[in-house]
This record gives sequence, C-alpha cells and structure tokens, in this order.
Amino acid sequence: MRSDYEEDICGLYERGLDLSRLAHSNILVTGSTGLIGGCLTDVLMLNPRRDYRVFAAGRNEERARKRFGRYADDPAFRFIVMNVTEPVTSDVAFDYIIHAASNAGPKFFQQQPVEVIKANIDGVSRLMDYGLGHGMKRMLYVSSGEIYGEGDGQAFTERMSGYVDCASVRACYPSSKRAAETLCVSYAHEYHTEAVIARLCHTFGPCFAEHDDRVYAQFFRNALRGEDIVLKSKGGQYRSWIYVVDAAHALLRILLNGENGQAYNVADPDGNVTIAELAQLVAEAAHTNVVFDMPDGASQGNTTPITKATFGIEKIRSLGWEPLTPLRTGIAHSLQSHC
Repeated sequence: MRSDYEEDICGLYERGLDLSRLAHSNILVTGSTGLIGGCLTDVLMLNPRRDYRVFAAGRNEERARKRFGRYADDPAFRFIVMNVTEPVTSDVAFDYIIHAASNAGPKFFQQQPVEVIKANIDGVSRLMDYGLGHGMKRMLYVSSGEIYGEGDGQAFTERMSGYVDCASVRACYPSSKRAAETLCVSYAHEYHTEAVIARLCHTFGPCFAEHDDRVYAQFFRNALRGEDIVLKSKGGQYRSWIYVVDAAHALLRILLNGENGQAYNVADPDGNVTIAELAQLVAEAAHTNVVFDMPDGASQGNTTPITKATFGIEKIRSLGWEPLTPLRTGIAHSLQSHC
C-alpha cells in the first residue's frame, strides 16, 4: 500500500507531468539522502514511463540503503558515494545533473561554516568541470531563498536582493549560495554550457535526515513522538513554506523548461506563515500542543535572523508550474508517511 507521500508523487504524473525529454538519459542527483534530493529521486523513480537511469549521490551509504532500499534491485537505479567538495570520479557520462547537496541546518552554520561554503562553491565547480568533460546537457542548481537576505517586507522577485551581513559566520550559507549561483551563470557564459537555478523557500516533508535540525524537522519529531512542541522564541519570523513533492515538481519543470542562466523562485503563496503558526499547524495535525518556554529577553532561537521572507512566483508560473498541495495537507501527509 502506498503512503500519502507516494500517492502525492504518483499524482504528479496523473496530472500530466511529462519527463519524456529525459528518455535514455543518465541523471545525477547529488544530496540524494537529504529531504529535497531524496524526493527528487523518488519522483524520478516512480515515473510509470521511466526510460532513463537515476544515479543518486551522497556521502552516507548506510542511510542510502535505508532510504532507497525499494530500488536496490532496479537496473535503472544506482547509488554513488560522492563528496562534492572532492574531484568527481565516475565512469558515467551524466546527461543531466541536479545539484541538491548542501549542508542547510543551523548546526552546520555554527560548527562547520567553512565546510558549508566549500560544499556550495566547490560542489558547483567540481560538477561543472566533470560535466563539461563528459557531454553534460544541463545542470540544475538547487539554491535557496536565503540568498535574498533581509528585504523591505515585499515578496522577493528574482531581480531583487536584500541585506546579508557578510562579516558574520551565519552568512556562510546565503553568501556561498549567492556565489555558487554566479559561478553557474559564469560557466554558462564562458563555457557555453546549460545551467538553471532554483531558489527554494523553506521546504518540509517526510524522509528528512536524522541530523536535520531545521525547525520543521524538530516540530515533526515532536509530533511523531506525541510530544508538545516547545518554542524557545516568539516564533514571529514570517516564511514561505512548501511541501517537498511540490518543490521537486518545480525543480523538474525548471530543469526541463527553464531558460539557460536564469533563476526561478519556488514557493507557495498560500504557505506563508510565522514559525509559531507552523508549529500550531503541526501540533493540531498530531493532536498535541504548542508550549512557549522563552528565556528572559528572547526574541528568536537558533534560526535565520531574517524577519520576513516571501517570494513571488510569476516567473516559474510561466513554465506551467503551480503548487498543488495545501499547507495543512502537506503537513498531514508528512506525518502519516515514513521512510
């Protein structure tokens, strides 16, 4: 019996998702054991008309065996141990590379900022160089809405840029994502390769990594254990949230139809809520409660300092994409599905 998450993926094809342009291709997905890369792998593998090969890459082979056990005997699937900060060694010519490998948790920003920067910048360089030497048709770089920094309260369009304090450790993530985007565009310009960019808003779903310490993962863990969700801050930061299946669908639309050298926001305008509101929605779905336990003077916990981050999606809508899953439904399906 398929989980709600799997039903959502299969629903993409029932609604007309057509990947026929990927026929007979080798597709590399880096960061495949993470939330987004894992979902992309599932979407590609659950295509009823699959006629390509999927190469899922990551550093953790044990997690990959657990995550992708259902595909272990499928000749169209192969897991590759890969660290994108090191030179790519492979015997495969990848036609399409979807680069979703990045340390995106607050813990990494504080403890390993150098590694965060290297993964974002060196990863693009290593993969582009390998692709250029092996007939790559196109790379999709999975960036982040955090590149916009702190804005003026308006929804960000792809032509806007906000403030990032570059002289801070926390900037390791948005600053290196910005640089990685510029590197993609520079490769496309100088070496005439194809590169497109997706700027994802905050994404949630099932099958997140054990070490994922982003707020949605913390909330889901509490909910799945039947525990109250404890907030250490007021939770007033306002964010765009999107269900991971909708995000994966958007990434494939950008890969197939995006204009070379262009970046596209990926968000759900109906998924704009504060952190506290997200916590309440998760608690309601799990029949638990939200409890505030703030130290004196607390305003925010271990999260991005950006107060408001919402995104315009007119550009990606021009590619024929729309978010399909309401926020409450995505939360319920995430809690009901396990990997």
